[in-house]
Amino acid sequence: MKVLISDKLSPAAVEIFRARGIEADVRSGLTPADLRGMIGDYDGLAVRSATKVTRELLDVATNLKVVGRAGIGVDNVDVKSATARGVVVMNTPFGNAITTAEHAIAMMFALARQIPEASTSTKAGKWEKNRFLGTELFGKTLGLIGCGNIGSIVADRAQGLKMRVVAYDPYLTAQRALDLGVEKAELDELLTRADVITLHTPLTDTTRDILSREAIGRTKRGVRIINCARGGLIDETALYDALRSGHVAGAALDVFETEPAAESPLFALENVVCTPHLGAATAEAQENVALQIAEQMSDFLLTGAVANAINMPSVSAEDAPRLKPYMELCRLLGSFAGQLTSAREGVVRSVAIEYEGQAAELNHRPLTAAALAGLMTPMMAGANMVNAPVLARERGIDVAETVHDRPSEYLTLVRVTVTTDQQSRSVAGTLFAGSRPRMVEIKGIRVEADFARYMLYVTNQDKPGFIGRFGATLAGAGINIATFHLGRAERGGDAICLVSLDEPVPEEVLEMVRTLPLVVQATALAF
Repeated sequence: MKVLISDKLSPAAVEIFRARGIEADVRSGLTPADLRGMIGDYDGLAVRSATKVTRELLDVATNLKVVGRAGIGVDNVDVKSATARGVVVMNTPFGNAITTAEHAIAMMFALARQIPEASTSTKAGKWEKNRFLGTELFGKTLGLIGCGNIGSIVADRAQGLKMRVVAYDPYLTAQRALDLGVEKAELDELLTRADVITLHTPLTDTTRDILSREAIGRTKRGVRIINCARGGLIDETALYDALRSGHVAGAALDVFETEPAAESPLFALENVVCTPHLGAATAEAQENVALQIAEQMSDFLLTGAVANAINMPSVSAEDAPRLKPYMELCRLLGSFAGQLTSAREGVVRSVAIEYEGQAAELNHRPLTAAALAGLMTPMMAGANMVNAPVLARERGIDVAETVHDRPSEYLTLVRVTVTTDQQSRSVAGTLFAGSRPRMVEIKGIRVEADFARYMLYVTNQDKPGFIGRFGATLAGAGINIATFHLGRAERGGDAICLVSLDEPVPEEVLEMVRTLPLVVQATALAF
């Protein structure tokens, strides 16, 4: 395994990779062209904010499995393109949370007491004590837009200052708000009540310009606004006008819509405090995020553990070994169903995945992702656990998970049902000896068989003569049968034959099998 570190990281992070047997190359300051020229050799790419992980870079990153962002923001990573190419994108949302929250609190104090302006004035030999009349934070209402990792820390610190905290966050539950001691409110209510507003939300299509001209106009006159999250959350032109008019008493900005922010009309205003994206800039935070991303990437590359991924379900390092055989079972069941689903049946409309026994007690999201990856691979090259859920959603495939709390004939059972325009087909499997995937049911017919590299699936009428003709046909073609499994719905009805082979079935032999008397369908399978 090889990892490229294209931005400056702590030497301790580099040592983590190497101590775990992963080759780590540090090449900071590369041009985009240089990075594209060498990325094809690497399994992982560790970045901070300088490297831009673009679609063009991902197009030539043929071996890349994971991009690790040492920090919380992934604005510099084309997550959509990474997902489409099956590349996991990770960040470190907790490593710099305290540092960023503390910076927001510092900015709030700077605004309330006009510290930067007072410092500049005093250093200039002035003693303008009456000019810098501040305001207390005690008893004021703080409005949090975003109450996740960082926002909740800001809330805790603000409560220590005896501020009232009102939070707007669509993902904030009533119970979580109660636990944090904050009042959950809609955005309009927060805007009209808050004396200070601070933003702690990612930049998305939904949150862009969340403080628009209209929203700023609804705020309390004299409000102070702080943004240590992402540029683009505030309409900077509207903020400038509101600051000039006095509607907004002051603003403290650590982030800007365009960065580096070499110039801005806001810089000319005395009631604006600006810092150059310093939210995560402490020695402790830089060390923490570097060490965390090295551990996360190493865990993923070596064990399959997924932590803090932006574009796929998380699998803890403790769960990864336990989930691995289940994910393989789900992938094989999905692949089996996908290979049996022909274009003649029309498009796939839905996929239902059922979990029974021990499988019902597990983290199902990675299992479902594995089943979808297996299903989508025969239809589209390059499908994997990262992009399969997205591919299914883009194709309008309804995906449902069902967990059965009922006695099962097997210690664990997973059933995958695929519905097309013409029919539904289900396959079910279990783990033999706790780790070996085994097929136990096809279309409701009991058929127990281990998966093999090459298999041949045949449906036929349950009448005498089929087995002899079928075996003779393969023998005549020089194809050896490793295992032979039969099942039927009822006597004289539909039957299933599933055989393991030492080699793939040539197309001409497959056609011979299809023309045998009593054969309804024959499909060559490869796993």
